[in-house]
Amino acid sequence: MANSTKADMPSYAPTRLLSALVQHFPQVAAIAVDRAQSNEVSQEIEAFLAKVQRISATGSFFWRAATAEIMASEQVYHILDLDPALPLTLELIATRVHPDDLASFNERIEQARNAVSEVDFEPRLRFPDGSVKYLHVIAHGIRDPAGQLEYVGAVHDVTSRRLAEEALDQSRATLTHMARLTTLEILAPTIAHEVTQPLAGIMTNANTCLRTLATDPPNLEGARAAARRALRDVERAHDLITRLRMLVAKKEVTSEALDLNDAVREAVALLSSELQKHRVVIRTEFAGDLPLVRGDRVQLQQVVLNLLVNSSEAMSEVEDRPRHLLIRTERHDRAQVCVTVRDAGMGFHPGDAERLFEAFYTTKSNGMGIGLFISRTIVERHRGRLWAAANDGPGATFSFSIPAEPRV
Repeated sequence: MANSTKADMPSYAPTRLLSALVQHFPQVAAIAVDRAQSNEVSQEIEAFLAKVQRISATGSFFWRAATAEIMASEQVYHILDLDPALPLTLELIATRVHPDDLASFNERIEQARNAVSEVDFEPRLRFPDGSVKYLHVIAHGIRDPAGQLEYVGAVHDVTSRRLAEEALDQSRATLTHMARLTTLEILAPTIAHEVTQPLAGIMTNANTCLRTLATDPPNLEGARAAARRALRDVERAHDLITRLRMLVAKKEVTSEALDLNDAVREAVALLSSELQKHRVVIRTEFAGDLPLVRGDRVQLQQVVLNLLVNSSEAMSEVEDRPRHLLIRTERHDRAQVCVTVRDAGMGFHPGDAERLFEAFYTTKSNGMGIGLFISRTIVERHRGRLWAAANDGPGATFSFSIPAEPRV
């Protein structure tokens, strides 16, 4: 493949390289053009642009697709950690591309080589010492006077931004896990109750099975019936433990088509004993024609649990009226599915509606202030929204909506 240096490139190449850079930095364009028109020393302009590129961690390049000629700024060499004296080729650049991104990189190159296009992608680099960089590459395809395809573009090192995003995601995941453990502590009485029931049933049916087999003659049909009831209780216990393990486990977000009615019912069932202990009267209104949604079942159940726990706690000091709690599902704005939790608790000042979702803001003496913050984060990751409103009477209403699955 042909290589090129600055001396080999056509006279208009630096101009196009400069154009590619200043297109993304308009302030530089005004200064560079003004100085060029006044015939100031070109080295001064180059030094100025080089400084801008170092500060912004952005390099610029020119690529002629037909001949594979590449000219790049020093900052590109710095980003790639290559000797500026080396002629830059696609093969040399490929040695720096992360192996997992190499196929995608080659595919983008072929697409750009075959037709004029706008290039915009984010490959990773991996270096001999194992370190990784994240890049954002953009380029604009043009035709020269002879009709040859050329690209001018920029390479931005976005490693710091991506690492910051990953650290933020990790912090959010940790907070979500903390919220789940807090919920598990609240659920402890329910867990004990729900697990004890099927275990007691298993023991009763096992004893029944033994007694019916010990009769003379053995009551085989009775033994089979007892065994089937024991198996049913085993399945109940297994399902409960599975849901609890999913609730508290640190796991990657999964996306599946799910019935939000079923997900909400399971969340209510997990908390029902605890709510009854606090004299909360639950009423449910589930829409019969609710479309499926796409999302993480456990995370959405975590949102429902957080809202139910908050409503229960908001009614803990209510003595002059029933502690009614309504949970409703319904279609919302046609393309949305909405879940609403309405309580008859102490409520909040309407001006505090948004503050409720701030991290570490709480109105409880023993609260952490992360439940609603985590809940809103989860809902927004499902491309939805979560909001609160004070009731006309006592209490408050919390609602969240997420997109419905398109009907096939």
